[in-house]
Order: sequence, then C-alpha cells, then structure tokens
Amino acid sequence: MSSRDTPKPIRADAARNRTRLLDAARIAFASEAPVSLKQIARDTGVGIATLYRHFPTREALVEAIYQQELAQLCASAEALLNAKDPADALRSWMDRFADYASTKRETTDALRAVLASDIATASQTRVQLCAAVQAILDAGTAAGTLRDVVRAEDIVSILVGMFATTSPTGGHDQLGRMFDLLMDAVRHPAP
Repeated sequence: MSSRDTPKPIRADAARNRTRLLDAARIAFASEAPVSLKQIARDTGVGIATLYRHFPTREALVEAIYQQELAQLCASAEALLNAKDPADALRSWMDRFADYASTKRETTDALRAVLASDIATASQTRVQLCAAVQAILDAGTAAGTLRDVVRAEDIVSILVGMFATTSPTGGHDQLGRMFDLLMDAVRHPAP
C-alpha cells in the first residue's frame, strides 16, 4: 500500500463535527416533521458545506446513521454478556434489536433508498446481526443455559419477522411477549 492509499487521519474538530451532525440527524429523522439538511447543519451549529463535506447526499447521512446504530447494536452483545448470564443477555439484546428496528421504521423511505443503492445491503446487515447473536448463543451453550441446536440466522429471521408483523404503534408490548416465547424455545431445559 502506498502513502497515497493510506487514509488521511481526520482532525479532532472534524471528527467532533461529524459526530454532532450524526446526533442531530438521528434526532431530526426520528421526528414526525420532514427535515432539511440545511436545518440539520443549523441545529448542529455548522455550515451546510461542512455537512456536505462529511455527507455528500442525504442518503450518505442516513447510511452513516444506519451503520453507526447497527455497529452499536452488534457491539452491545459483548457488553451484555459481560454483565448478564447468556440467556438474560439474549433477551436484553432482543429488546435492543426492537429499539434499533423501530428507529428504522421512522426512516424507512430514506433507508430504502440507501439499501437500493447498494451502499449497504440487507445481507451485510444480517451477517453482522448473526455474528452478535452467535456470540451470545456460544456463551449460552458453553454455560448450559441455551440449547446447542439454536442457530443465529434463525433467531435473526424470527426477530425480523416478529418486528415486521407487529404494529408500529402499540406493538412494543406484543413484541415483548413474543420475545419471551422465543426465549422459552431457546433456553436449555432445566434438569
């Protein structure tokens, strides 16, 4: 790799601006009202040129939020395993998945454009989600609390299906009940 191929390190102020832009955009996109990129820049206290330097299109901004939230969701599996037994970690991770997925409902049109553009693919997302779930399943199998026949891709598919079939309003309670049923199926039976 030549020195031209090495990415230039981002300046600390530029990194702060990028983080602030992502935070403001996440809040703006979660609101009911349509929001412009100019308003996001204004809310962040930077010029529109700064926003466009980091995110040349609206889709690039949505994709960055999506990737950041996906990474946080997947990384939370390890943190949950450090704090809880594997079965409880899996159930807590399901709740975090529901929170993550609900934010996607709020940005569906923009996210659909991102996924259609091949910037991010559903299969890449599924691979990342399966890896997080597999880490929990492996720990649960080793601890004897989760059944060893459970496959991460099945858990992810079930979660996606559950989420897709529940109401965006009032579906959180139903999801919780369905997650509990799923946990009953994956827990290793007590001796």
